[in-house]
Amino acid sequence: MLELFRKPDLSRRCALLDALRGLTVINMVLFHAMYDLVYIFGIPAPWYQGIGAFAWQQAICCTFITLSGFCAAMGKHTLRRGAIVFGLGTAVSLATILFMPEERILFGVLTLIGSCMLIAGAAKPALQKLPALVGFVVSLALFAGTRLAGSGYLGIFFKPLLRLPEALYQNVLTAYLGFPPPDFGSSDYFPLIPWCFLFLTGFYLHGLCGKQILAVRWKGIAPLNLIGRHALGIYMLHQPVIYGLLLAWNTWLRPLF
Repeated sequence: MLELFRKPDLSRRCALLDALRGLTVINMVLFHAMYDLVYIFGIPAPWYQGIGAFAWQQAICCTFITLSGFCAAMGKHTLRRGAIVFGLGTAVSLATILFMPEERILFGVLTLIGSCMLIAGAAKPALQKLPALVGFVVSLALFAGTRLAGSGYLGIFFKPLLRLPEALYQNVLTAYLGFPPPDFGSSDYFPLIPWCFLFLTGFYLHGLCGKQILAVRWKGIAPLNLIGRHALGIYMLHQPVIYGLLLAWNTWLRPLF
């Protein structure tokens, strides 16, 4: 846990990855601020409930998950880091169940990424035996084919083609795997299927072009790099901070206007 707060060794980091992660973090904070405004504080924003906001949300989570897979391929302590991230995801779930049950998070993005890191860390020797191009194509195809598994279908991204058996959708365990029962609910839900396949897409992307990306000499943009280096800490803190600021605004400042 202490390594989350340890001063990073910048000589071993890729500024391009940090900047991209930092930009994604900023997008995430803005997206969640809008979520709180619309769904908790009741600010009308019809556009946020449309396809544009959905595309925004998908771009954020897809970038995070792909980057996590990419970095897992070159990491040396994937199992340990995966356990930390999984533990933090569990802490987020418990906190929301206890203090915000109407907005509870079960199997959110941290639980997913932690799970994928644990799987990748344990299976890395086997995964690396598969040629990177084959692994990339197969992983992306599996992600596309199972994208609608939570809704009961196999298909191609958002095009349903084959109905899955209802017997798959039974309980909390099947929800974790990607087959939620009808009464399952979570305000942030990223099950193993299909998202583990996107993680593996990033994992094999490193094998395809990791050396070229890591060789880029661009120094990035200092604020983005800084945010990217502390992405996990910001993720853990941003929602309480946003909620507190919006609560203060709604209580004391909004009535003045």
